[in-house]
Amino acid sequence: MQTEASEVRRIWVTGAGGLIGNQLVAGAPAWAPGREAVPLLRAELDLEDAAAVTARFRRDAPDAVIHCAASSRSPFCQADPVGAHRSNVEATRHLAGLAAGIPFVFFSTDLVFDGRKGGYVEDDPVGPLSVYAETKVEAERCVREHPRHLIVRTSLNHGASPSGERGFDEELAAAWRAGRETTLFDDEFRCPIAAADTARIVWELLLGGARGTFHVAGGERLSRWEIGRRVAEARPELAPRVVAASLRSYVGAPRPADVSLDCGKAERFLGRPMPKFNVDRPVAL
Repeated sequence: MQTEASEVRRIWVTGAGGLIGNQLVAGAPAWAPGREAVPLLRAELDLEDAAAVTARFRRDAPDAVIHCAASSRSPFCQADPVGAHRSNVEATRHLAGLAAGIPFVFFSTDLVFDGRKGGYVEDDPVGPLSVYAETKVEAERCVREHPRHLIVRTSLNHGASPSGERGFDEELAAAWRAGRETTLFDDEFRCPIAAADTARIVWELLLGGARGTFHVAGGERLSRWEIGRRVAEARPELAPRVVAASLRSYVGAPRPADVSLDCGKAERFLGRPMPKFNVDRPVAL
């Protein structure tokens, strides 16, 4: 038996302690009135424990799942590809299988693309350059086997997270607070978006019955240096120091140059453009 969007009342939100997951739960009363967002934290349910996840799923009987939880730190994934696969692919495959009869929302990333052209649409071929991106591509394949899947590819998200370290603006603020200079590439492009905007749009997509793959990112293509400069302008109390550099000088795991996303499909569904980048409040000190 399949659950229609209008019948969705109890929704699991995995990764509720993260930046986007927290915003999904916090914003549910306003953006999903009459629905119960059930926050799932790693401390209470390890998604890599298949037996525990199955038991909890049968007990809660959710009407939909929004799967935010992931190993999303690229350096950690590079260092432990087996662990990254277990967290990002195997756990996703198991959860999607349990949720086969209900809507299943999966968070993916702009990093599934190789960054050679930018302006990517949903049907463009993927070309992951990092272990993290590879696991997301494989997880997307698993999720597409789910009959009611909704894959949301997003970009850099900013805002206040429970741990104070998940938003890219929080990472920058932490560096400046510690007196460190930040070097950012002026030829690496993303489409930053506030986590609250991402959460609100995902609720609209889910409750509006959207299926398939959607790009949900900010309405501006900005370099990492431009993003950092704007964050710095909003944080004068931290005496920020931002230096521009070129991706050509970078030595390390491959980084895509331009993974800007074309969000026209989501904009047509929503009936409005994606929000432009705006850091309008300081990170809590």
